[in-house]
Amino acid sequence: MRTLALALTLVLASPAAADLTLSREIGANGLAPTEARLAALPDPTAEELFALAGLRFLRGVEGALQLRWQTGVRSDWSELPIMRLPIPENPAARPFAPQDLNDLLTGVEGRMDAARTALTRLGERDFGLEIALADLWFDINGNRMRDAGEDVAQVAGLTMAGAARGFLTPPPDPVIRFDTADAAWLHAYTHFLSAFVHVALAYDPAPAVARVQASAATLRDLMGDTPPPNALDMMFGRQVDRAAIILMALAQDPKPALTKGAHGHLMDMIAHNRRFWALVEAETDNDREWVPNDRQTSALGIRMPEGTGARWQAVLADAEALLEGRLLMPHWRMGAEAGIDLRLMFENPPRWDIVAMVQGEGLLPYARKGPRVTAESWQDFEALVRGDAVLFAVLLN
Repeated sequence: MRTLALALTLVLASPAAADLTLSREIGANGLAPTEARLAALPDPTAEELFALAGLRFLRGVEGALQLRWQTGVRSDWSELPIMRLPIPENPAARPFAPQDLNDLLTGVEGRMDAARTALTRLGERDFGLEIALADLWFDINGNRMRDAGEDVAQVAGLTMAGAARGFLTPPPDPVIRFDTADAAWLHAYTHFLSAFVHVALAYDPAPAVARVQASAATLRDLMGDTPPPNALDMMFGRQVDRAAIILMALAQDPKPALTKGAHGHLMDMIAHNRRFWALVEAETDNDREWVPNDRQTSALGIRMPEGTGARWQAVLADAEALLEGRLLMPHWRMGAEAGIDLRLMFENPPRWDIVAMVQGEGLLPYARKGPRVTAESWQDFEALVRGDAVLFAVLLN
């Protein structure tokens, strides 16, 4: 009887057994077929709507990875989200075309918009959806089969890399129970990626890619077959080409409609992130959490220091004040009484003349007197997470 009583106590005290039906479908069929089935449902449940939004989000990443695989773009593009993720090598990749980067960006934006459509339909309904991390994979090579190097955890660095930094202690076969708070988190993240896409497309990178590709090809022809006297091009040539693409693109006349759109997405990101933290803080359960509050633990083994939510919201408050122009960005030539109005830069974006901006003349149209933002909130957050501020910022968005 004591054994039976103990067993009943354990059952009643532990979370309900996971319903992994939808998770297993993703694992067996992949993101695209599961998304298509859910999109065709006439009256999807709250769980199915969240799954649809999540799948569309992941499909945005998958589409970018597929284009990278097709064109052989390596994971050393550390300057750009998604471009830095590790993917298997394609031995028969086609040449990367100037328009490919624009297509990658617009593909991501289309999926983020579709994800938000599903989240809007979901609204504030309560739900609980269990997903096993091991069931998530990207069809990077487009063969509709799960191959080595395509696991989401592996591509996103949620396994060994994070554990090596002490950021994660991954449990075996983690299952995450996504709930209403996580829908707000996802909504915020779609706006973050959309803001990045809007800024990138505002400075149309395609002409810069074409210009750098042409010059790099000419330089290779000039090099000939004689071994070079040093290894500088081998070590730094690709990085210099990428930096040139970015700087040449930024030197163009940008499209204000797109930068204004980016500003709106960033403001929406902050609003949904605030809602996320309010919902997380109100939770009293502790059931396979994605991002936990101070009283919960993460299904992924993330060690979240106490007070993380409050410190991160202080960082967001500074970001919001900058975007609204209530606080100004400091500049080394403007002293303690003036700074750069970031809101004006989104409304009337500049050509980025780096020399003029470092000197100060290039930023004068956006300069005014007023209170400046400090690094105090970010430094407090960084101290709390013990130097892993960037990793936590990516997670918390």
